Amino acid sequence: MSILKKVNVFRRILTRNLTKNIGSSQKNQEIDLTQKIEIKRVLISRPNHRLGNLLLITPLVQEVINTFPECKIDLFVKGGLAPIVFQNYENINHIIELPKKPFKNLINYFQVWVKIKSAKYDIVINVDKNSSSGRLSAQFANAKYKFFGEIDDTIQLQYNDYEHIAKYPIYEFRSFLTTLGFQQKEHPIPSLDLKLSPAELAEGKKIVDALVPNDKKTIAIFTYATADKCYSETWWEEFYSKLKTTHEDYNIIEVLPVENISQIGFKAPTFYSKDIREIGAVIANTTIFIGADSGIMHLASASLTPTVGLFSRSNQKKYAPYNTNSVAINTNTSTTEESIKVIDSILTKS
Repeated sequence: MSILKKVNVFRRILTRNLTKNIGSSQKNQEIDLTQKIEIKRVLISRPNHRLGNLLLITPLVQEVINTFPECKIDLFVKGGLAPIVFQNYENINHIIELPKKPFKNLINYFQVWVKIKSAKYDIVINVDKNSSSGRLSAQFANAKYKFFGEIDDTIQLQYNDYEHIAKYPIYEFRSFLTTLGFQQKEHPIPSLDLKLSPAELAEGKKIVDALVPNDKKTIAIFTYATADKCYSETWWEEFYSKLKTTHEDYNIIEVLPVENISQIGFKAPTFYSKDIREIGAVIANTTIFIGADSGIMHLASASLTPTVGLFSRSNQKKYAPYNTNSVAINTNTSTTEESIKVIDSILTKS
């Protein structure tokens, strides 16, 4: 392990120990309900650079906007993907980006924290209760009200989908708002949403039409994933063969990862792009998306396309796609034939 990696590991351990109790003393914030509470400036903290984790906060951003339509939102994130993910969210005011490698960008790192401290917010929302930087930013921010994302056992027992990483922050946030005098909300949790524009969708259609120039509906597959979430070539070749045989009336295209890898040996028409929004627009012009748990799976959900997530880990309750006609399949307990039956049921509804 390099010295820099050792320093980063030490930094994370130190930060966790320093921040583990932040927020526990904030549950009894002084709130004067005799005064009208107005929420106009909001800071949402999710300092993580991964595409999937950024897409998974789009439901919370929508929830805040739906609750406070006139509010301006600052996002505290890491890396450079957030401006792309949220470019069509009109309520986003500023995106405050923590450098991915703070020890290589110390000046920028400290400037970010100064920016958070110098702004004045009505409320700060920490999305991930396990994020040290998130909890620290909520503590550090100059805000009237602070939501640290603490677990509430009562709320956890109330909702059977509480475990989902995109949903529990909203359930907790709704509960927190009741302490400010706002009415409890019970409407469905918003879906992930990239908010693709009509122009983007039209360009996506052109790409799909060029790949498969016929009148058939199109199935999109994504055969790659990281680490043990990635199914073998043997698994995918069997799955693709059966899918192709049972769905001759459909086109099948493969969306390729940035690594330009195909687990089916490029046997299907392929689409490759490094443009996140372009990838989303292409998937939006397909009837269904099938792929393992990954950032692209969440991108498919955010394109509002029915999404079949293939899970080999026991974390589908936390990361399952949940927009209309979407489903998570545990491939440890489901055969290929059973998975294709699930896909058929979704296609029947489309």
